[in-house]
Amino acid sequence: MTNIILCGGSGTRLWPLSRTLMPKQFVKLFHDRSLFQETLLRNQKVCTSQLIVSNAEQYFLALDQIEELATEQLSTDHYQSRYLLEPIGRNTAPAIALACFALEPEEIVLVTPSDHLIEDEGSYLEAIRQASSLAEQNYLVTFGITPQYPETGFGYIEADGNDVRAFKEKPDLTTAQRYLEAGNYYWNSGMFCFKAGLFLEELNRYAPDIYATSHTAYTEAKYDEMIRIHHKDMVAIPEESIDYAVMEKSDRVKVIPSSIGWSDLGSFDALYEALPKDKDHNALKSTDSTMPMIQNAKNNLIISEKQVALIDVDDLLIVDTADALLISKKGKSQKVKEVVNQLKARHSELPNIHVTAHRPWGTYTILDESKGYKVKRIVVKPGKRLSLQKHHHRSEHWIVVSGTALVTRGEKTYTINANESTYIPIGEVHRLENVGKIPLIMIEAQVGEYVGEDDIVRLEDDFKRMEKR
Repeated sequence: MTNIILCGGSGTRLWPLSRTLMPKQFVKLFHDRSLFQETLLRNQKVCTSQLIVSNAEQYFLALDQIEELATEQLSTDHYQSRYLLEPIGRNTAPAIALACFALEPEEIVLVTPSDHLIEDEGSYLEAIRQASSLAEQNYLVTFGITPQYPETGFGYIEADGNDVRAFKEKPDLTTAQRYLEAGNYYWNSGMFCFKAGLFLEELNRYAPDIYATSHTAYTEAKYDEMIRIHHKDMVAIPEESIDYAVMEKSDRVKVIPSSIGWSDLGSFDALYEALPKDKDHNALKSTDSTMPMIQNAKNNLIISEKQVALIDVDDLLIVDTADALLISKKGKSQKVKEVVNQLKARHSELPNIHVTAHRPWGTYTILDESKGYKVKRIVVKPGKRLSLQKHHHRSEHWIVVSGTALVTRGEKTYTINANESTYIPIGEVHRLENVGKIPLIMIEAQVGEYVGEDDIVRLEDDFKRMEKR
């Protein structure tokens, strides 16, 4: 069985914890592991390989987090990882179709999002075994979650045992209550199990335009260490979910009713429910040194990177990061998406990136920024190098704190060591490389009329970020 892991999405409803370049599936929320890592470990117990569908930025995050697990519990000896990169998202039907084209028709696939929490692993693995058995009999299998309360934010599946009667849109509260009382309605989990070839047959039958354009995109894809779909081919694929394209139309659909401790963590209210609580039902996520100080405060969610004190307040959501603070009443966290939309309208970088940004070569942290300058701490992994690039609006001063840097500046190549520096003028072609055995740590001071992250002209790049795929 192959696990198709869908890594798309930016998790805007968990801003400022989740950002476009570090979405919720890669944020370490539980047991010092990310939801993506938990997905890998959980599904390795029933799958022998994985095919990760993501964009280029998330591909490098996935590589880093798989590397972390390789030294812990993830067995990489027999567990194969493949990657399919989408230049833009076109929803789940095309993503799954492209992945299935890469597999043998008889291969059973387990399609899972990368950002779901599942607390009852034993029941989950049993549900997969049941689904796999039905998939062997040429059924498209979905997983219905036994509802715990009348949720209005999920679609529902009406079922009679394993037979699907109907898929239902997100209901109002009265309808959701009726579903709960009926006992045969389940939350639509977005997880599936079927043979790759059967899904493609049903897709061709019910959504032939998606099938044809996805097939073209796959056959025209670029293959190196992963499958790279070209931008022009991806744009041509209609945008549609697997439910609308296939599952709601096919007569070969079955459902596995499941009680597996499932949550899609689609809001801070959902995260509050999933986190452990103190005696006053406060959910806390912080370091030992920044444990919140609480006086007569109950039922709050507190996530903070610094010291927080609460006095005489109840039912609040408090999410504090290095560059943004969110305070909301519990029950209102769905409105976070509206805040993100306002920030995007202001052309703010806050929805996209944290103070510390993860790149394929390492990280950078913004230490200070104002009109005309920006100061960063840059960490380059051993053996990695940045793209060969230039800037139109800024010069850069580099100071090495530790490690050895190989610098390309114009036609010159030279090394600088700890406590040494160099200067890159505006418009100069340059590159930075760590040729040592330890991380290269540098301070970079950018000076210019514009110091935005998009003032980069890449001429060569080890990570192929200069291509428009």
